[in-house]
Amino acid sequence: MQTTRATVNATTLLSTPMSTPLLALLPALAATLLLTSCASRPSAIAPSNVSATEYQGMSCNQTTSLLAEKRAALQTAEAQQNRAATGDALGVFLLFVPVSSVFGGDNEGMVAQYKGEVLALERAVGINCKQ
Repeated sequence: MQTTRATVNATTLLSTPMSTPLLALLPALAATLLLTSCASRPSAIAPSNVSATEYQGMSCNQTTSLLAEKRAALQTAEAQQNRAATGDALGVFLLFVPVSSVFGGDNEGMVAQYKGEVLALERAVGINCKQ
C-alpha cells in the first residue's frame, strides 16, 4: 500500500472558501494578542502569598517600621506600573506595540510581591504589637 503526500501551499489555503472567515478574524486575533500582553493596572494585580510567620519574633517597632518601608515601596512600584500600563495603552494605540511590556517596564511581579508583604506585615502587626 502506497501513501501519497499532499502538498498544500499558502495560495491554495487562502483561496478556499473556508479561509475567508479566518482572514476576517486575523485583525481581531492580533488586537486580542496585543491587548493581553499589555501591562496590568496595579488594582488588577493579585498579591503574592507571603506568610505572617516570616515576621514572627520581630518587635512591634521593627514590624511597624518594616510595614512603613514596604508600603512606600508598594506605592513606588504601583506608580511605575501605572506608567507602564499607560505607556502600553498609548503604544498599542499609536504603534500597535505594547511598548512598556516589550522593553521591560512592566513591574507586575514587584507589585504582587509588595502587596503580599504589606498584607503579611499588617497581620504580623496584630500579632507582634499585642500589649
